[in-house]
Amino acid sequence: MKYKKFSKASLFIIMILPWFSLPLLGKDAFKRYFPSGIFISIIVLIVNFIAKKRRWWRWHDFLSPKITWVYPFTWGQFIVGSMWILKWTYGNFFRYMLVNLIVDGMFTYGLLYILKKFNIFTLVRMEKMKLMYVFMFDALLLYGFQYLKEKLLVNKG
Repeated sequence: MKYKKFSKASLFIIMILPWFSLPLLGKDAFKRYFPSGIFISIIVLIVNFIAKKRRWWRWHDFLSPKITWVYPFTWGQFIVGSMWILKWTYGNFFRYMLVNLIVDGMFTYGLLYILKKFNIFTLVRMEKMKLMYVFMFDALLLYGFQYLKEKLLVNKG
């Protein structure tokens, strides 16, 4: 595979580089949104487990068949990106869904082509529009979790 070296080197960039933006997020925002980021990352891994069984898509091997590219994406840019989106948009549901639609659309209709070219991610039995539905459902779960978390904390305090 001619992109193998690039892929392995970029793994660390994909996974670690987003974490360097956290000081800009702020300590309070990190504390506020980190539990939601963990929650949705676990949901994404569960969805990926289901997708693997149903062959909706395929994250290609990284180090072994059990360690695929889904992990650096999930624990890197996805978790950090989720916290940033919540910081910028939480409290305005329309803006939140619009930002998610734009970001998820950029992944589905732009980045997906690059990931396929570099043999990182491929849709198998799922159409791009259905992938967008999965992303929008995840976005609703993320917002719902944050909403419930804040309602419970406000009622507790």
